Amino acid sequence: MIEHLNLTHKLLVTIVKKGVASKVVKATKEAGAEGGTILFGRGTGIHEKKKFLGISVEPEKEVILTLVPKDKVDLILEAVEKAGKLDKPGNGIGFIVDVKRVAGIVHLLKLQN
Repeated sequence: MIEHLNLTHKLLVTIVKKGVASKVVKATKEAGAEGGTILFGRGTGIHEKKKFLGISVEPEKEVILTLVPKDKVDLILEAVEKAGKLDKPGNGIGFIVDVKRVAGIVHLLKLQN
């Protein structure tokens, strides 16, 4: 286990409209993140109630999970907000989750030694 890495990262979760995730991931990389994982989902929020020919349509969403060094969280979240246009209603949401333990990022040991 890599104890000294456990408290140095946060998880940035970003949920955006389908087709926007690649732009968000590009912005996170430019702001200092190493990458991200894109998952697909569907929205059920207040801005998601759309109908087509009288049939409810559930908009597709992209969820981006980005493990972020603690010292770069604000810069990366700002980049995500701009790239995803999260300052406008209905475009998505980004939030930070505390990371208790981390495994699988042993390549960072070389950067810290």
